[in-house]
Amino acid sequence: MPTVIIAGVLTFLVDQITKYWVVHVLELDRLRDMPIWPPFLNFKMAWNYGINFGLFQGDTDTTRWILIGIALLISGVVLWWIRREPGGIWQKIAAGLLIGGAMGNVVDRLIYGAVADFLNMSCCGIDNPYAFNVADIAVFAGAVGMVIFTGEKKAA
Repeated sequence: MPTVIIAGVLTFLVDQITKYWVVHVLELDRLRDMPIWPPFLNFKMAWNYGINFGLFQGDTDTTRWILIGIALLISGVVLWWIRREPGGIWQKIAAGLLIGGAMGNVVDRLIYGAVADFLNMSCCGIDNPYAFNVADIAVFAGAVGMVIFTGEKKAA
């Protein structure tokens, strides 16, 4: 369990530090757009009231609390899962990524009322209108890792 906690706390901290830096230091919430390495990487401020790709977008307290509850429930299920079926180190790291990312977005919803998304990537003539954040990357990588590394047995 220490591996899950360390991975989760580190993920959470990196997510929150990057969001603080982008919103409060770079003032991206005011500037809205900042080319970093166009077109591949741009900072594009987006307050996400829903989930990925703007799904379930609704600037209501009900939506916000439902999404907070879902994130907490999923984090609890992941913790239960890894205690019930302990796997190897990669499963634990994946679980920590997923939980740390979910908690990063929960804190955003509590502080800002929405998730602070700012990373935007485009390529090859395709203009991607969506933004995401470190927590989103961690949740995705963690979920994929949980699927791939579950069943991997812990070394005796």
